[in-house]
Amino acid sequence: MLTPPIPASGFCLLAFAPMPFDLPAVQQALRDRGLDGWLLYDFRGLNPLARNVLSIPAGAHTSRRWAYAIPAQGQPKKLNQQIEPEVLCHLPGERKLYRTWQEFEQRLAWLTEGQRVVAMEYSPFGGNPYVSRVDAGTIELVRRLGKEVVSSGDLIQLFEALLTEEQSDSHFQADRVTQAAFEVAWDAIVSGVSERGSVREWEVQQAILDHFKAHGCVTDHPPIIGEGPNSGDPHYDPKPGLDREIREGSLVLVDLWCKLDREGAVYSDLTKMGYVGSEVPEQYATVFGIVAAARDAAIELVRDRFARGEMLQGWEVDDAARNVIVAAGYGDAFVHRTGHSIGANTHGNGAHMDHLETVEDRTVMPSALFSIEPGIYLPEFGIRSEINVFVDRNSQVHVTGGVQREILALGGEA
Repeated sequence: MLTPPIPASGFCLLAFAPMPFDLPAVQQALRDRGLDGWLLYDFRGLNPLARNVLSIPAGAHTSRRWAYAIPAQGQPKKLNQQIEPEVLCHLPGERKLYRTWQEFEQRLAWLTEGQRVVAMEYSPFGGNPYVSRVDAGTIELVRRLGKEVVSSGDLIQLFEALLTEEQSDSHFQADRVTQAAFEVAWDAIVSGVSERGSVREWEVQQAILDHFKAHGCVTDHPPIIGEGPNSGDPHYDPKPGLDREIREGSLVLVDLWCKLDREGAVYSDLTKMGYVGSEVPEQYATVFGIVAAARDAAIELVRDRFARGEMLQGWEVDDAARNVIVAAGYGDAFVHRTGHSIGANTHGNGAHMDHLETVEDRTVMPSALFSIEPGIYLPEFGIRSEINVFVDRNSQVHVTGGVQREILALGGEA
């Protein structure tokens, strides 16, 4: 049943307890970037970035279009449909309601009054779909008002993807758990092979999950344990009865990630390689050496740029790693981006290290956390090396996860 229309000046009932919204910080960021305003818009959850920035809970009932306009100077404005007037009640600013689509379009002009250059969740030509969350038709409506629409990609990072001190501390705590998880995996493999001649991928996966639980950590997906050909599938997912046996002579890829089981905690996400035997075959060692060199080239670029105080964009980090693998003749076998933003979700909303799947032109900022994980994937086997990079608020670069220099030889049958 529809609720009666509520006048624009009507009572606003706060339906949830939101996180603080720092309007002065947002407006300062707009002025720093020469922007007149930021227009945040959503329809039925299509723009989770805007919802996160404005602290709208995931379960909030928002079945109609809403918009929130933040000017570089002055008070924000908000626009709601009459039957959902409470969606933006926790935010400052004057409110107007609309009933018809004609009123919605007319009041867009009111929202952006006095603004010429407006940021929205948009990426030119769809080059970065992680940012492109506003539909083309709504962008057209705003442009028809004479506004220049630019990407809000770096604004999103400032207020959604950068870590607080508490969050960065949670990452370092999770890092200790993930690094220890590799010892659990290697022990499960060695003992299984030694005692029974083999151990299944799924068994090793379960040992890691038990380790996470015992240390108060959670994960959004079980770890990847890939033996032989399965290590050549970047998103392989072992299933009971369909997984492979790990035995003497097996190459094994272990990719695992977790975070502390508490609100706002941040992930650690790592990949290492092991070989069941006393000496790693030359073919595996050679390919690992190429991947490691690509990883190190990307790390060095990040360190160099921040040491110099120079701007760094995500696509440049991808190029640094990818160029090494291409030069070695394996360019076609590096099938994914070099790295991704990390936050409370494994794949966060900050700049990714990508110039393959998307054009990542967002800036790598202080307080950002991301992975660097180049790989070479062949039909017979795959190699990946993944570490995490945290750039603190003072632009100091921290590499977490432990940098693997060679494939770990797990010894022969003992």
